[in-house]
Amino acid sequence: MEYKVIPFVASIDSKKGNSTQVAYQLEEIIKHHSNQGWKYIRLESVSTFVHPDSGCFGLGAKPGYTTTRQMIVFQR
Repeated sequence: MEYKVIPFVASIDSKKGNSTQVAYQLEEIIKHHSNQGWKYIRLESVSTFVHPDSGCFGLGAKPGYTTTRQMIVFQR
């Protein structure tokens, strides 16, 4: 059994975008990979910690933070 995981980042026009646009984007990705023999399994949220950046000599330092990414899981 083989698995494929790809990131999913929806793009919405802030003035006229809505959740239908997001659903369409996800649907198109699923269709594309299904045509290549992959079966959609699920959309998974993955939390990641981004380490702090100490900057050069402490100037421009940035604190660490946690971010969440959406991943689409396929199987064949």
